[in-house]
Amino acid sequence: MRSYGNKLFLFYIILTGSVLAVLGFVLGQLFPFYIVNYFSENNIDLDTDQIDYIKKQFAFIITFLLVVSFILICLINGKLIRNLLDPIENITQTARELTKGNYRSRAFAVGPANIVELRNSVNLLARNLQEIEKIREIENERLKTLIENMGSALIMIDREATVSIVNRQFLDGFQLDLDEVKDKNFLTLGLPKRIEEFIDHVFLTELPYRKQIEIEVNQEIQYKQIYGAPVVGEHGRWLGVVIVMHDISELIRLEQIRKDFVANVSHELRTPITSIKGFSETLLDGAFKDEKMLISFLDIIHQESNRLQMLIEDLLELSRLEQHGFSVKIMPTSLQEVLIRAVELTSPRLDEKNMQFNVDIARDVTVAGDFNRLIQIFTNLITNAITYSPENTTITLRIKKNDEYGIVEVEDEGMGIDKSEIARVFERFYRVDKARSRNSGGTGLGLAIVKHIIEAHYGKIQVNSTVGKGTCMIVYIPLRKKRN
Repeated sequence: MRSYGNKLFLFYIILTGSVLAVLGFVLGQLFPFYIVNYFSENNIDLDTDQIDYIKKQFAFIITFLLVVSFILICLINGKLIRNLLDPIENITQTARELTKGNYRSRAFAVGPANIVELRNSVNLLARNLQEIEKIREIENERLKTLIENMGSALIMIDREATVSIVNRQFLDGFQLDLDEVKDKNFLTLGLPKRIEEFIDHVFLTELPYRKQIEIEVNQEIQYKQIYGAPVVGEHGRWLGVVIVMHDISELIRLEQIRKDFVANVSHELRTPITSIKGFSETLLDGAFKDEKMLISFLDIIHQESNRLQMLIEDLLELSRLEQHGFSVKIMPTSLQEVLIRAVELTSPRLDEKNMQFNVDIARDVTVAGDFNRLIQIFTNLITNAITYSPENTTITLRIKKNDEYGIVEVEDEGMGIDKSEIARVFERFYRVDKARSRNSGGTGLGLAIVKHIIEAHYGKIQVNSTVGKGTCMIVYIPLRKKRN
């Protein structure tokens, strides 16, 4: 616009200069002629030098007037051109800002009515674009919030097979970073093969598809309910596919636990009941007459009844722990005192296997916990360590802490637990070595009870184990909070 204004101004200068030059030439020719005639008619004699002098003086005056006129006309034309072009330049600059996405830009041009009308139209367009941008930002924020908090993993893949949208649940579920996924081909992400096959199927058929699949992520079996559908834009244009994955691993696990629980309870109850019934029937059939056999059978019946009582008590305890509203009596508790009491309770069993404790306590740690429940936790863990360890080995007890938790480690030198079984050791009735734990009098509910009590303390338990070398149970109990 400025270049156009300069060209227009130059055109007016040339035009004005030409007009004034022509006018000066005409005046320079006519006025001396009329002056000479005037002197002749009035009988005034002028010689040649006087006539030349008059012509020069008149030419100088004419030239001076023309130069002054030319300068004045140029200044006036420049002012008029600027008044005409500046508003248009302002409106043009505003339009450029709008094309760049700066919808806050406004035109402030003044001038003729048509310029003002153009300015108002551009400003109205800018306000409408700004409102549309606000609405788009709000909708994008809503969509982003919905995608990030929908609770299921979501990934959208465009028609070139590159990832365009992905949410946090998907990234966390497969331990990926956004930079590793965004605008990358989905086949390069290292997804499980069955998921890649599912996405390929949706791409090929361009139809909605639903399937339940089993995948392994970080050595853990997960179950996913996957739904895939094509994304269709305006005029039926195919844009890609969207994949939504619901994690149903917990539902399947709970369903399996429910089935196992019913089967295990039936089995665990049937064994002692069958023994008690069989030996009592034998006694009733006349075996009671043999005093030695009578005492032996009564001893077996007594053991089986104790076993049955322990099982029922553990079931009732587990039921109480799982009831809504169950809580523990939280108070400042010394972990050292808890371990001392747990060691006292388990020492007789330790002596039976000629084992010993190795205590590694640099200093005591005070946690927020229920003293009796904590004793129950560590008594159970130490008992398990003794049960699953061979004779003449050592049980190591450690007390540590970090910024949030008091930490207790119970480490044995026993048979160890395979990695595939670690995730299941806290299930009800699950036994790593079923024969040994049942012969030792265990019910298979101890670790399930331990986990519930720890969770009631807002703590956590971790298992580190190597087959053939031993197992380390690590319990985290929140530290006592200091009050200001």
